[in-house]
Amino acid sequence: MAKFYDSISESLQQFIEAQHIFFVATAPLSADGHVNLSPKGVDSLRVLSPNRVAYLDLIGSGNETTAHLLENKRITFMWCAFNGKPDIVRLYGNGRAVLEGDAEWAEIRPLFPDYVNARQIITAEIHRVQTSCGYAVPLMEFVADRDTHTRWAEAKGEAGLATYVREKNVESMDGLPTPIGVQVKETPRAAEAASEVE
Repeated sequence: MAKFYDSISESLQQFIEAQHIFFVATAPLSADGHVNLSPKGVDSLRVLSPNRVAYLDLIGSGNETTAHLLENKRITFMWCAFNGKPDIVRLYGNGRAVLEGDAEWAEIRPLFPDYVNARQIITAEIHRVQTSCGYAVPLMEFVADRDTHTRWAEAKGEAGLATYVREKNVESMDGLPTPIGVQVKETPRAAEAASEVE
């Protein structure tokens, strides 16, 4: 049976931190827009307080989450236990993206490993916590984190990654702007200078 709480307890934080994968869901306001659901792995999430979490978002081919957050802030996190007690935890909150250069970046970025493929940090204020059973979730064994993404990023290099982000991450599949897209538009000279260097 599902239970609801106003904050993340110490035991729930321990459960969250023990999992190797979590899922993030967001959606645009438009009824025709696409709901996004993304898996997140590696050592990328921190519980900052009983009502605040953050995760280090790595560069990807899309940037749906932050486009939705820029529009309406709604975000849901989910963890499933793939071994041990069959529990599921969901966090409901309001989120936003923190970009390099923002005031919070210097405060939060040191909490995570020094991944070369970091794109932004998503922070969320949590107003509801839900626990439920995961009886239908399969038992699975964790083997290892993949290093494919890191090797891809290292091969592209700093300039290549910057170009990739400008090409792939400035708007959602529904045409909504992302914070990165807004930043690029606000600093066109910086984008032009980066292109000249390449």
